[in-house]
Amino acid sequence: MSTDTAELLQQHVIDPEVCIRCNTCEAACPVGAVTHDSRNYVVDPDKCNHCMACVPPCPTGSIDHWLPVLRSKAYTLEEQLSWDELPTAQSLDALPPTPQVSGSTAFEPLATSVPAAAGVPVFNTAAMGASVPPWSAAHPYMNLHGPKSLATATVVGNMQVNEAGTDNETHHIVLDFGSMPFPVLEGQSIGIVPPGVDAYGKPHHARQYSVASPRNGERPGYHNLSLTIKRVVQDHQGKAVCGVASNYLCDLKTGDSVQVIGPFGSSFLMPNHPGSHIVMICTGTGSAPMRGMTEWRRRLKASGKFEGGKLMLFFGARTQQELPYFGPLQKLPKDFIDIHFAFSRTPGQPKRYVQDAMRDASAELAVLLQDPQTHVYVCGLKSMEKGVLQALHDIAIGAGLDWAALASTLKQEGRLQLETY
Repeated sequence: MSTDTAELLQQHVIDPEVCIRCNTCEAACPVGAVTHDSRNYVVDPDKCNHCMACVPPCPTGSIDHWLPVLRSKAYTLEEQLSWDELPTAQSLDALPPTPQVSGSTAFEPLATSVPAAAGVPVFNTAAMGASVPPWSAAHPYMNLHGPKSLATATVVGNMQVNEAGTDNETHHIVLDFGSMPFPVLEGQSIGIVPPGVDAYGKPHHARQYSVASPRNGERPGYHNLSLTIKRVVQDHQGKAVCGVASNYLCDLKTGDSVQVIGPFGSSFLMPNHPGSHIVMICTGTGSAPMRGMTEWRRRLKASGKFEGGKLMLFFGARTQQELPYFGPLQKLPKDFIDIHFAFSRTPGQPKRYVQDAMRDASAELAVLLQDPQTHVYVCGLKSMEKGVLQALHDIAIGAGLDWAALASTLKQEGRLQLETY
């Protein structure tokens, strides 16, 4: 068959077997080509311009797939939403070249500093976070276990880590892989596959959770890791729901088996060179990777073989009682880590968010932002991003820094990492 190349398309698609539905691709797409339903994330062929902005941030590589099709037979959104696996390629005589990721990941401006009507800069938050790790980050292992090669872990610990009887019940769960190595770094994540089937009668897809332990395990020297899990009983709009994976995990007993895929994540990794500073900004279970980073630095300091830089933690929750790990955090020496809490629902007190705590510490942050050894990590609900970035902008401007240039440098050097959901 002879076919005009103009009628051919390398259609951008997402592998539903590998995708962990983390929403990174949809958040990163500058043209709104990525969408989803309750089961699949898909790419609209009429909107996708092959800009590749969604490819580097994807933690699993599920977004990096291209099917050669006739334009007249491009897979519709409805077809893609029904997939359980990628279809086989259509038979064609001639194919256009497959798009390649360029060496640069700056697919669009990092942020616009053009004032809005109210005089507040408008941030393109999806384009500001780095998609490369810090230069001194350790090498991460990726996708060692997929949906067809699940790893099995045993629960060896499950405890609530915020005050009992409060809302947002949060658990610290320790999984042990026995004799099988399961290497993870601070900032990486894994996928948990809940048992049973969904409303369509299909096996549940994996849910992504950040690892809360350091690289040598929750218990050093063993093949284990920990997770920070909030029991989901309502959605972001306050409607009552029962989170499939979170309730399953929070109800696990010691000795139970769990199916795991991963690990995932190649950029949200901590620096490993002496003297590097780490600024951690999080809410709720977004504290998981920060706990891993903090504990690894604590173990390094205890060994006497590594001299780290400054650690700062800005940690927000609705109340002190809901904040995970509040007790253990209080025991950390103040000369080891500088901790700033922010509570938005303390009775009789004004609402206070992490960006407010950042502004209160603007003098210290301004000094750190000028230091090329400083690395900033943000993890938590998507709604926190704009406030945190606005605070960083204002602190930088207040110190006489060029925010646009600084933001660009932070992104290019892997020193501003955003992981929100």
